Amino acid sequence: MKLEQNQVWEKDGRLFRIVQRERLEVQYKSMTGLPGGETRHLRVSKKEFCRLIKGARLLSPDEVREILERLPEEVTPPLNP
Repeated sequence: MKLEQNQVWEKDGRLFRIVQRERLEVQYKSMTGLPGGETRHLRVSKKEFCRLIKGARLLSPDEVREILERLPEEVTPPLNP
C-alpha cells in the first residue's frame, strides 16, 4: 500500500490522517475517534509512521465522512474529497 496525502488510518480507537507526505517524512494528525477527543499534529520518518500503522485499517472516503459528521466542528480536520 502506498502512503498518500489525506489517507485516514484507524488503529485501536485512534485515527491517523496523513497531512503531508514527503520523500522520507510524514506529517500526520492523530486523534481519538471520540467527540471532543485529543488531537495532535506530528512529524515522523516514513519508517516510523509505517510501524505506527502496522495492523491499522485504511478507511474509505465514505467511512471518513461518516466519522467526521459525528465529531464536533472544533476537532474536525479539513479533508479534501
